[in-house]
Amino acid sequence: MGKSSTMSDSVTEELLQLNRQLLDSIAQADWVTYKRLSDPSLTAFEPEALGHLVVGLEFHHFYFKLRGVKGESYTTMIAPQVRIIGDVAVVAYVRLNQQVNANGVPTTTRFEETRVWQRQDGHWRQVHFHRSRDQGSGVEKNQTPLTV
Repeated sequence: MGKSSTMSDSVTEELLQLNRQLLDSIAQADWVTYKRLSDPSLTAFEPEALGHLVVGLEFHHFYFKLRGVKGESYTTMIAPQVRIIGDVAVVAYVRLNQQVNANGVPTTTRFEETRVWQRQDGHWRQVHFHRSRDQGSGVEKNQTPLTV
C-alpha cells in the first residue's frame, strides 16, 4: 500500500509539473512546448470557441501566433486536484492570471479549468480541456484590480 501511494504521489507531481509547463507555454506563446505536450487530436471547450467543441491544434495555434502575455505576468493554479485512472488523468483547478493591462493597472483574470492527460508511448499528453470564464463579480467582469 505504501508503494502504491508513493507511485501515485510521484505521478501526481509529474502531472502537476507538466500542467505548469503547459500553462507557462501559453503565457509565453511557446508553441513548440504546447505542441509537444498536446495530442494532435486535442479536443477543447473554451470561451474563444463560442460554445463549440474544437478538435485539433490549429485553432490554438492561431492564438499562439498573435501573442504571448505582454509585460509582467504570473499564472497560479489554485487547489489543483489530480485523479489518475490507469493511463488517463484529470487535473482540475482554478487558474488565476495576473498581469498589468494596457493602462498600467494590475488585473487578475480567473478561469475554471479541467485538463485530461493520457499516457501515450510512455509520455503524458494533454488530450482534452475545458476552460470556463469566471462568472463571479469583481470591479469589472473577470478583471479585478490588485488592491494590496
